Amino acid sequence: MPKIDKNRPFIPVNIAVVTVSDTRSAADDRSGDALAERIAGAGHKVAARTIVKDDIAAIRAQVQSYIADPQIDVVLTTGGTGVTGRDVTPEAVEALYEKAIPGFGELFRYLSYAKVGTSTIQSRATGGVANGTYIFALPGSPSACRDAWDDILVWQLDNRHRPCNLVELMPRLREHMA
Repeated sequence: MPKIDKNRPFIPVNIAVVTVSDTRSAADDRSGDALAERIAGAGHKVAARTIVKDDIAAIRAQVQSYIADPQIDVVLTTGGTGVTGRDVTPEAVEALYEKAIPGFGELFRYLSYAKVGTSTIQSRATGGVANGTYIFALPGSPSACRDAWDDILVWQLDNRHRPCNLVELMPRLREHMA
């Protein structure tokens, strides 16, 4: 069974949070707030936080700026992963991936099924790696953000998590660029 190995050091990571919304502002960004609270509560750093419109070019430009920043290890987007016409986050970020992490979306939907049943098929949550930076696109509801963080990301972004975790792979993510 997975567990935390107390003999390994905790390594905080720098995480950028991007809220994708045509209607949210800093004052009412509940999903971004939920992620920021959890990131800080877990001992990581919210390295940047922004809100962008549901627009492929705007989302892609913001995420590209974060993956170009060597100080940012992870980018979490929230919003725009549904199936309506304005939901374009997967199209924006998946084009940036050097490697997709299909297990993230699969596990998110599996866990979500227990809470929302078959409605989970409406989520296009996705994950990948670009320029040595992890990118995870989460749904826009605070509940979905809490679920993704509490049930998946808090563990995979903890170097002490065994049998393996994403943090211990970070030094090797740019091997193909050497």
